[in-house]
Amino acid sequence: MRFTVRNLTKSYDGKEVLKGINFTFEEGRIYGLLGRNGAGKTTFFNCINRDIKVDSGQFLIEDNGQSREIISTDVGYVLSTPTVPEFLTGREFLKFFIDINEKSITDIKTPDEYFDFVSIGEDDRDKLLKDYSHGMKNKMQMLINIIAKPNILLLDEPLTSLDVVVAEEMKQLLRSLKSGRITIFSTHILDLAIDLCDEIVLLSHGELESVEKNYADDKAFRETIIEALTEENNE
Repeated sequence: MRFTVRNLTKSYDGKEVLKGINFTFEEGRIYGLLGRNGAGKTTFFNCINRDIKVDSGQFLIEDNGQSREIISTDVGYVLSTPTVPEFLTGREFLKFFIDINEKSITDIKTPDEYFDFVSIGEDDRDKLLKDYSHGMKNKMQMLINIIAKPNILLLDEPLTSLDVVVAEEMKQLLRSLKSGRITIFSTHILDLAIDLCDEIVLLSHGELESVEKNYADDKAFRETIIEALTEENNE
């Protein structure tokens, strides 16, 4: 399976943020979408997720020799700030999601099996989501996407504000889930992209450019990335 972005453009108030992006993402890989704050990473994700209207462009899934436009169920989106129904308990939210998506979910497990998978303890499963920590709310967002099994998983800086232990748990979880889907992980932290991702994609000057990760530990590689991002900021 491949996910192809063709000629994606998006402008705000006459400023072109995304400039005719053409890029193909491959199944089974975690892509680190690396760019400065304000480079357009969230705009790129919002275009894919149809949260904002593009000026031009196509989003195509290619599988088994067939190509088609993506649909809403192809895409899962984990926001940097978790959005969960805080008036429900973790268990109620999980059961509600499973019930309304029962026809599309394959190999349904029990709520407790799902909670075990993301290391949410028994004492927390029946607490209101409003009482969950930021990291636990992020885990619930991830859990919904584990259940839904989207073809494309968008992660908008989900680890930035987590403590070290939870962040490491989330990284291990993402590595275990990458098979059979395309994962695009947005971050402005170079070391995180190097540690987690199979391929680094630089969003700079409104365009995407793949960077060979074989050289990720080379000083010249890091300097090239920083220089590119610095030049963009000075424009």
